[in-house]
Amino acid sequence: MRPQLSDEVAAALRARIMSGELRPGARVRLEEIAAQLGVSITPVREALLTLRGEDMVELQPRKGYVVSPLSKQDVHDLFQLQGDIAGELAARVAVAITDGQLDELVVADRALQRAKPAEEVERLEFGFHRTINRIADARKLSWFLHTATRYTPVRFYSSDARWRSSMKQDHELLLAALTARDPGAARTVMTRHFTDGADLLIKHLENQGVWA
Repeated sequence: MRPQLSDEVAAALRARIMSGELRPGARVRLEEIAAQLGVSITPVREALLTLRGEDMVELQPRKGYVVSPLSKQDVHDLFQLQGDIAGELAARVAVAITDGQLDELVVADRALQRAKPAEEVERLEFGFHRTINRIADARKLSWFLHTATRYTPVRFYSSDARWRSSMKQDHELLLAALTARDPGAARTVMTRHFTDGADLLIKHLENQGVWA
């Protein structure tokens, strides 16, 4: 099912905020966003209401919507939460995975390693982790992870050569841990896969002058 238009606008704005394109304190003008995304004012207004509920934007008197404060610790916290949940799911998979499911992950990873365009990397990386979450068979925990990863600016990562290199190494280590049916190793690798992403994003935001 196609997401609602307001959900797509909210996702686009989250990515802009988390990648530093929209900085803390910046005004978010409805008309400009609508024109940039090629939509009407209504889905932008609905998206901003959603983001206000997530503390991504604030509604200030005489200013309208502005981007909420975002500290380095906020970024660490977001990715630590993702890593903790993903690590728990990976540990469960290491205990429960079958040979057939492991083969499925290996095939998915090979396709991902061959991918070149950023859009294809995003799609295949999402599919790889979705397969892990499906094998874990933890619907509520997977839902929490999906909610937390909404704050990941995926285009920033899929376009970054350093992240793509570390992703390849992490996947190799994860598959080795799953092959060995080692839940501790799987948890460690998967958690680091996310927390290392926080360090990369923070360095990018520092270079952007977000906290200057």
